[in-house]
Amino acid sequence: MIQRFIELGEGYSDLYELIEIAQNNKHRLCHMLALHSVIEERPVTSLIVVLEPTNPGSFQPLYVCREGIPHPVSTPNQRFDLFKEAAESLNKVLIQFDVKSSTMFAEKTLYYQYLIGILRLNHYIPSLN
Repeated sequence: MIQRFIELGEGYSDLYELIEIAQNNKHRLCHMLALHSVIEERPVTSLIVVLEPTNPGSFQPLYVCREGIPHPVSTPNQRFDLFKEAAESLNKVLIQFDVKSSTMFAEKTLYYQYLIGILRLNHYIPSLN
């Protein structure tokens, strides 16, 4: 099983692409996530669409708009609301929790490995076979 984050951007116009990915892959849509963190005392959110693994190939993509959306509790915003509405329209619960920010890691690869570990631990994505 290969699980890989595919970064679309920080959630400005690329948020619409993230929502389109979820809507156009309803048959593979596994989860929609909002991961909250803090960068330089500024609360931010990463929005993620998790698809089911491919068959064959066992590739599981996790599309992400990384840390570009203001945290909805500190700063209500339309971009977060659009993502939440998309999750509801697709009959998915928007899963939310706090994580460390990517700035705490020397490389983005390490940050994404950290997130994959959290998602596996909480059974949002399958463990390695």
